[in-house]
Amino acid sequence: MPDGGNVFCKQVLKQSVASPNGGRLEGALIIFINYQLSIILNINLLSKTQLECLQKLIATAQHIVICCHKSPDGDAIGASLAWAEYLQSLSKNPKVIVPDAYPDFLQWLPHSERIIRYDKHQEKCDELLAGAELIFCLDFNTTSRVADMQAALDASPAKIIMFDHHLAPSINTVFSVSEPHLSSTSEIIFRLVWQLGAFETMSNHFAVCIYCGMMTDTGAFTYSSSYGEIYYILSQLLTKHFDKDEVYRKVYNNYSDSCIRMRGYVMYQKLQVFADQHASYFTITREDMQRFYFMKGDAEGLVNEPLRIKNMRLSISLREDTEKDNLVWVSLRSVSGYACNKLAEDFFNGGGHPNASGGHLDCSMQEAEQITRQAILHFAKQVDK
Repeated sequence: MPDGGNVFCKQVLKQSVASPNGGRLEGALIIFINYQLSIILNINLLSKTQLECLQKLIATAQHIVICCHKSPDGDAIGASLAWAEYLQSLSKNPKVIVPDAYPDFLQWLPHSERIIRYDKHQEKCDELLAGAELIFCLDFNTTSRVADMQAALDASPAKIIMFDHHLAPSINTVFSVSEPHLSSTSEIIFRLVWQLGAFETMSNHFAVCIYCGMMTDTGAFTYSSSYGEIYYILSQLLTKHFDKDEVYRKVYNNYSDSCIRMRGYVMYQKLQVFADQHASYFTITREDMQRFYFMKGDAEGLVNEPLRIKNMRLSISLREDTEKDNLVWVSLRSVSGYACNKLAEDFFNGGGHPNASGGHLDCSMQEAEQITRQAILHFAKQVDK
């Protein structure tokens, strides 16, 4: 903090102790310190001109839609609900649309009951997208990631704004905030609301959604979270007085007994470890899912488990689609220093972050395993360098 700022803080603190209106002065001090820290820690994302542009786009729109990617995760849902709350504070009435189901362990989030699923209410969603003046695309970088909703999104006459943290965005927008170096889209939403000067007026519902999104996209802050700003943001969220431990329990300790049995079975029976290549993969077939009464979200985070093995650098999950034949969903995780996103691009028709990526294969599980073994051999060359 500049010397002048230190002097000012000391003067205000001294006055707050001596003054009968100390509480008010203490509040001013907190606001001043937060303002200074936001500058020092680079919390702000936009220039003054960009900020004014965003505010104008929001102010002039009445029909607003917020949407996120297929199979929404904690970040996609948390960011969408949090941004909806900010817009509601401006007397807007945004509609949150998701392409399909999201996990049961996220359905407790504040105002999640307002989310509209495209796969269940297609006609209503098509009407909302067609009549929208402004659409916010959150946590995805290309419209193909909304799957069956893509045609309606692409056809909408609305102006599109994208907030995202994935590499290589390709959405045609009038305004974008693309920050691949940040932990999550939820973090982007916090930073924007902070810079817009609205955080103080946000409720703990907003804070819970942001915290949940940041927590889930960092594996409870075990990756993509090694920079100081993220912990300053968490400290500010906690001023909204919510129980962060309860959020953790609701997300990570919310499985059915059949889900726990399935996860144990997969790790015991299906995990293939290649110690020399510092890599592993496992499969989840339709038969496995039927046997253990699989529900959406039951495999969430399971791909991280093999990384607990000593010297493991790469983990790959192969899961058969529940409806389409010859479709295998692929999740990849790697540790810092060993990127898996290029592997996702080259072998699995996908992409993502350096240490967390995904893709798919249009083939049988047996063929998917063969491709995965080739990918692991390719990855081993990276580890050996």
